[in-house]
Amino acid sequence: MTDLDAFIAGLPKAELHLHIEGSLEPELMFELAQRNGVSIPFDSVEAVRAAYDFSNLQDFLDIYYAGANVLLTERDFEDLAFAYFQRAAADNVRHAEIFFDPQTHTDRGVSMAAVMEGLLRGMERAEAELGVTSKLILCFLRHLDEEAAFVTLTAAAPWLDRIEGVGLDSSEVGHPPSKFERVFARARELGLKLVAHAGEEGPPAYVHEALDLLHIDRMDHGNRSMEDEGLIERLAAEQMTLTVCPLSNLKLCVVHDLKDHPVPEMLRRGLHVTLNSDDPAYFGGYVNANYAELAKATGLTRDQLTQMAINSFEGSFLSDADKAARIAEVRAYAAQ
Repeated sequence: MTDLDAFIAGLPKAELHLHIEGSLEPELMFELAQRNGVSIPFDSVEAVRAAYDFSNLQDFLDIYYAGANVLLTERDFEDLAFAYFQRAAADNVRHAEIFFDPQTHTDRGVSMAAVMEGLLRGMERAEAELGVTSKLILCFLRHLDEEAAFVTLTAAAPWLDRIEGVGLDSSEVGHPPSKFERVFARARELGLKLVAHAGEEGPPAYVHEALDLLHIDRMDHGNRSMEDEGLIERLAAEQMTLTVCPLSNLKLCVVHDLKDHPVPEMLRRGLHVTLNSDDPAYFGGYVNANYAELAKATGLTRDQLTQMAINSFEGSFLSDADKAARIAEVRAYAAQ
């Protein structure tokens, strides 16, 4: 382990862009398939890992949704969540704001209660046993219609006091943020925070829509904002947090080489960047791997890595007091 790797390993950080279904490791997928009597199209853990070789978002989503079929019971969702938090704690993630896709499960006949109660139990265990705090963000699948999103928001009503915000994920191209303008407005009325994937594979115009039509509090990805000079200046001026996912970008061919990743330029231009793992079971690395691999490829400094860890707490939905306490921990660590 290099000195920089050791520094990253101990750096306190938050993770703000994590799809809990995308943390389903092949070993757990096999275990749950066996437990629930679900057949999966792979005969070994190695075969699953081999299938995790895709060239674009849709290829990934196809296997992602197939993997989700093993998740059926409250216990499954608790096990899924707690397995992620164990990996996160090992990377010194102190706080995580996790996405979940209820439509992926309710469309298969799994109850919203099983999903919610299982995830919440996993989150409670993580705080009690690992000291990792967390918040939950309900994502709408953008390849489905807005009416389906409204149905999902209604179904989540009994748990809205335990859900921090709503997000927008799945196939981006051809499904602009404007498609979900009304459901996001309703979520805002209900007191929920708003985030959305924009500018990963979709054009800079989608970033504009997420800002101007959805009125988001935080942007997921945002890479293609760098193609629009006015957008760069606006994001910097507004200090809009971007939840960037380097290894995901590499795996999905959003970038073809990590050395060409836009994060160093984003930092140079004053953007409020954070590093995250997205779907780590599928993309080959949890959050520390994203810090370490990007640093190795682009020459990021300790100061830049520290700043992104600070950004991760500043961009979180923690209270101001909790943010200040966490940021003080980061500064104290870096000062050592």
